[in-house]
Amino acid sequence: MNLISTLIFSVLWVAETMAIPLGYYRGDTMHVATLSSLVSQVKPGMVVIIGEKHYQRAAQAGQMNILEALKHQGYSVSVGMEFISYPKQAVLDFYKVGRLTEAEFVKETDFKDFTFYRDQVLFPQISDREATVAINAPRQLTSRIAKVGIEGLTEDERFLMPPGFQMGQSEYKKRFAEAMGGHVSAQVLDNYFAAQSVWDDTMAWQTAGYMAQNPGHVFVIIVGEFHLQYGGGLPDRLRARGINSILTLSQVDHNDYSDEELEKEVKPHPQYGPRADFIWIF
Repeated sequence: MNLISTLIFSVLWVAETMAIPLGYYRGDTMHVATLSSLVSQVKPGMVVIIGEKHYQRAAQAGQMNILEALKHQGYSVSVGMEFISYPKQAVLDFYKVGRLTEAEFVKETDFKDFTFYRDQVLFPQISDREATVAINAPRQLTSRIAKVGIEGLTEDERFLMPPGFQMGQSEYKKRFAEAMGGHVSAQVLDNYFAAQSVWDDTMAWQTAGYMAQNPGHVFVIIVGEFHLQYGGGLPDRLRARGINSILTLSQVDHNDYSDEELEKEVKPHPQYGPRADFIWIF
């Protein structure tokens, strides 16, 4: 059996032996979907949020498939990167026009393992008036909030906060506490959740600002999975800032779960509802 035949056989064997086979699904019904059916839901002016476990080659390849499919539809596709804080936008712009080398860009942004995301960063074409946008809060800000809370920030640090900041929903905090495992005090949990909320709201603020200037674009945000699950983090903050045309995709690596765990993870939660609009199990 040659290599290609072996790979095809392996994929088919995994799909046939899993309780939930690999592929795309609708998050609300768990009906089988496709990349084409996902893309067909996207319209100009929409924000598409792709949630991932960071630094997985398969996940990044899936993101590129989506970006290319959207571009094939004739859309102007811009990309928002969680990994770069918004004060570094000029550094990102200089890199994309060749005024900084990749090494200089990585040093200035402290973008570790950049090679995993180079293709996504370079995908938007300046010639097509597309952009790659730094959307995250500065790391020093969220680190300080995790230590001292928002009340402990200096005036200079408060200047970096998103205007009109609001804390995340109570259900989002409940899931955040569950993810923390109950191993921290109430005060530490409050500070950590405040940092998480600033993270979400800063990304929403930067996205809303970009979309106000580019209402006909499709804006694809690549972000850690927890920020979009069940709509309580980033999607909630986007809606609070006037963006209601949102599509979410959760990327799930089946290797992280047993069959029973995977089924529990991807099916709608009895309390929180669907994990995302679409789920890609790979």
